[in-house]
Amino acid sequence: MIDDICIIQVEGVVTAFKERVIHQGVSLCVNRGEIYAILGESGSGKSVLMKEMILLLKPQGGEITVLGESLTHIGYQEAQALRRRWGVLFQFGALYSSLTIAQNIEVQLKEYTSLSLEMREKLVASKLQLVGLSAEVGRLYPSELSGGMVKRAALARALAMEPQLLFLDEPTSGLDPIGARKFDALIAELRNLLGITVVMITHDLESIFSIVDRMAILADKRVVAEGSLAEVLDSTHPFVERFFKNEYSQKRLKEKVEDV
Repeated sequence: MIDDICIIQVEGVVTAFKERVIHQGVSLCVNRGEIYAILGESGSGKSVLMKEMILLLKPQGGEITVLGESLTHIGYQEAQALRRRWGVLFQFGALYSSLTIAQNIEVQLKEYTSLSLEMREKLVASKLQLVGLSAEVGRLYPSELSGGMVKRAALARALAMEPQLLFLDEPTSGLDPIGARKFDALIAELRNLLGITVVMITHDLESIFSIVDRMAILADKRVVAEGSLAEVLDSTHPFVERFFKNEYSQKRLKEKVEDV
């Protein structure tokens, strides 16, 4: 699936909130068709970087290019068109509590298309099926769903416009281990089925070991390691050492090697 075409390019990004510097020259490349993870300690600016990629925040310096479009001087119309080409799953789903699940999924379809009600309803049902939910779930409200179902419903909404890019912020947080692994499998299946590129922020080691193709490690206000798991493990940076070289990580790495 991965064709080594860089469709998200981050070059020398600088981010600061008043005197507090978050990023000081962050650079990375996300290739088309891969599942790419952004890792780092709390406060390393992972979520800030993703918000910059999706036009929710603007860095003070550097350059971000997404799907061939520079975000530095992008106009309103171009930004709106670009937003239709990606979907976002926020950490806690961010579903509208006053709308049913079907209405949540339908929001972008109503805003950005001229599809008839019948066609929108068919698309909503197909997106629910795509993420493993029944059409009946569409009539429920977010408060009536379990945590795992909320994640899947929010994912269905993120897929409503058939995006080329999918951004996931801590997709397995709040899920039990079984639910988290099922969600991982769903992400990998959707990547393979739809040919989309996935960028995810995660602390979940199982996700990293099982579905992530490449990753960037944020520490000391920059990217201290980038590449496949094997490439990242070559880093001697203290955070990489702490994150990957504990007892659990070593056990999983051994299992991964034995599986190969």
